[in-house]
Amino acid sequence: MAALGSWLDARAAGGRWLLRIEDLDQLRNQPGAEQAICAALHAHGLTWDGTLVRQSERLALYQEALARLCAHGHAYPCACSRREVEEAGGRYPGTCREGLAEGRPVRAWRMRTDGPAVTFRDRRRGLQQDLVAASTGDVVLRRADGIFAYQLAVVVDDGVQGITDVVRGADLYESTARQCLLQSLLGLPQPRYLHLPLALGANGQKLSKQNRAPALDPAQASENLVQALQHLGQPLPEDRWQQPASWSVEAWLDWAVTHWAPDRIPLAAPQADCSTAGQGQAPA
Repeated sequence: MAALGSWLDARAAGGRWLLRIEDLDQLRNQPGAEQAICAALHAHGLTWDGTLVRQSERLALYQEALARLCAHGHAYPCACSRREVEEAGGRYPGTCREGLAEGRPVRAWRMRTDGPAVTFRDRRRGLQQDLVAASTGDVVLRRADGIFAYQLAVVVDDGVQGITDVVRGADLYESTARQCLLQSLLGLPQPRYLHLPLALGANGQKLSKQNRAPALDPAQASENLVQALQHLGQPLPEDRWQQPASWSVEAWLDWAVTHWAPDRIPLAAPQADCSTAGQGQAPA
């Protein structure tokens, strides 16, 4: 659903749709996962532009960005464990901001979150704002196990790849303000954002591998596309939508691109304690 929404948005605008494999945590990567992702996209007609990018091959870029943040005083080493942060209420209290206590080794690197509230525009919810210092505290940029954090990696990648529009599930809404702050500190432009409503199971959990949701059946690609389009509130042809297999994947995608209507997407409930600073939406 998220892939379809972002693909349609790019194609309807005459833009490029890029595929990035976010595989920094090698211990969690499952053999064959990348191939399965690519196969599922192909089965549903969601072809990408340019060369597939893997984050595991871009570590030098993330290290250079971290070094720049440190050189300008925006990042610092931290000796606190996850347990210590949890005992402090889940929000990092700034223990190591002014330097490490004697004898304590570096465990991670964090970004300072001083300053005013971060603002960004979600194309469905309008202008949003989040005081990151109050909501999350200083953000981890490199973890204790040496792995670069998702927030840093995607911001660097978006900047290097020239991403202008980010279309993704609402489960990543809470990351947006942190990423916008990083963009500002690194001198990168802020993309436009559009967060899509999550597909939930009967138990209220999002459909995902983590929650053991069944995999998509590529043999029913047309049916899958119609269900995803319905979830995204998109118009469907009256004489076809009840018989998805009567049209090919290509025909469904041609229809969906021509009739793409972002203003019809159901509002995605934010997953963070962000407030709505103003209403409005960007033109489709």
